[in-house]
This record gives sequence, C-alpha cells and structure tokens, in this order.
Amino acid sequence: MKKFSDRIAAGWFQGAIPPALLVLLIVIVEIGSPGFLTGETLALLLANTAVLFILATGVTFVILLGGIDLSIQAVASLASVILAQLLPSLGILAFPVAIAAGTVFGILSGVVHVRLRVPSFVATLATGGVVAGIALWIAQGRAITIEEAGRQNTMWINGTVAGLPVVAILAAGVGLVSFLVLRYTRFGRYSFAVGAGEPAALAAGVNVDRVKIVAFALSGTLSAIAGVILASRLSSGSPSLANQLLLPAIAAVIVGGTAITGGLGGVARTAVGALIISIVRIGMTFVGVNIFAENVVFGAVLIIAVAITIDRSKIPVIK
Repeated sequence: MKKFSDRIAAGWFQGAIPPALLVLLIVIVEIGSPGFLTGETLALLLANTAVLFILATGVTFVILLGGIDLSIQAVASLASVILAQLLPSLGILAFPVAIAAGTVFGILSGVVHVRLRVPSFVATLATGGVVAGIALWIAQGRAITIEEAGRQNTMWINGTVAGLPVVAILAAGVGLVSFLVLRYTRFGRYSFAVGAGEPAALAAGVNVDRVKIVAFALSGTLSAIAGVILASRLSSGSPSLANQLLLPAIAAVIVGGTAITGGLGGVARTAVGALIISIVRIGMTFVGVNIFAENVVFGAVLIIAVAITIDRSKIPVIK
C-alpha cells in the first residue's frame, strides 16, 4: 500500500513540475523585459505557439502509445505545398484536400508500423522521407508563394476575434477536441492502456493495431492542419517549411510531462510544454542566442526531459 501511495505522490510531483517551470520562466522573462505580461504580447505568444502546439498535439497521440512519429514536419510541409498549389484553382476547398493528404500519410505510417511490424521510429522516418520527396517533386524544389487571389481565402487565419488571434482560437479548438477524445472516448482509454502495457491491453481484448493506426492518422491530420495554418500565415508553401519544428514539437510533448515510454500524459500537458518551448525561444532571443543554436538548446532540453520522465521499469535493457 505504501509503495502505491509513493507512486501516486511521485506522479503528482512529476506532473506539477512543468506548470511550475512555466510560471518561473514567465516571471524571469517579465523581470528581464518589463511589459511582457501585457495583453498584446501574450496574444502574440499564443499566436506563435499555436502551430507548434497543434503539431505537438498530433504526436502526443503516438507518444502516449509508447511510439514516435518522425514524419510530422514532412507532412506539415507537404500540406503547405498542396495548399499553395491548389488555392488558385480550388479556393477554400484546398484546405480539406491538404488536410486529407496528411491523414492518408498518417494512416500509411500506421499501417507500415502495424502490418509490417516495423518499429515506429523506422516506419515514420521512412514515410517522412517519402512525403518530403513528394513535396519536393510537387513544388519542384522551390517555395510556392500564395498570390493575392489565394490570400483572399487565407486572410481569416491571420485575423482576430475579440482581440484573440484566430490561429490561437483554432489551436484551442484542436486542443479541446483532442482532450475530450483522450478523456471520454474508448479510443482514449485504450490509448492509455496500450501505452501502460501492450501485452495487458491485448489480453483485455483491446484491438491494439486499430488503436495504433488511428493514433498515427490523427498525428498526420493534425500535422497537415499545422502545415496549412503555417502556410496561410506566411503566404507561402515550401517542401522545407516545417523542417525546424520536429525537435521543438517532440520536446514540447516530453517537457510537458508525457512519458516517452507511453501511458502517462495528455494534451493539457502538451499545451504547457508548448508554451515552455515558446518562452524559451523568446528568452534565447532576449539573451542573444544565435537562431542556428536553437536546436542545440532544444536537443539538450529534450535529453533532460526524457531522462526525467522515462519509465525505466518498462525497458529492462536500454538499447
């Protein structure tokens, strides 16, 4: 009984660390740059965090299973290219087409992982390579500018509602729906069960393969949504548009408190992690850290976060 209560206390303490860190970072930035905690600055922070949060939310579904999705940045970039290519001819319908492409490639990653028994690391790395190649082929290796006619269909994403950026509202909507899916649906319960112990979930009659494919499909879909939002904000689609977002997205999930071994975490934690990553970026800008050194910092943060959150009892041998 004591051992169980100790585990509950340890889990509570671990879950409290990210929000406490977020508050500490906000205080530090406010002290270093008075006026940070203004409505305008916070709205800008939420807008700049939105794409990262949506991307991180998608990969949260996969990490909760104990897997990983390394194709998210390629899928987001492909969606941006498809949107930029199709806006002139399809108008607003280019959005669902681009997002559907992300869903298809998410399902492909899941099928390769589940049916061919390929580890998720390799399956999504390979799928990401295929997707990146398709994006390069479609765009002929260049960025595609969304012309004035196409921008008429993307202007709403750059607008505001009651002082809040539309992109932040979209991210909040994605977060809320994802939270409800994980909390109140059978898929959500099964995801935690698979992440906590796949053999036990199988023994309980859970269709593990289906749960995994759905998780990868959701990851691909949300990656594509992030890609079309990013393209709309920048008025451009590119085969490499989201290449710098893979490491921050995964770091946001792990820093937020979702265990890399699965079974523990969720979308609310990812939201905290995404805000932490955004504020770290702001802090590096204020300190004068070279933009090319950002991934060095995110890599170090990711190593520390994994070392803290990993459940070593699930992995008898670290390979």
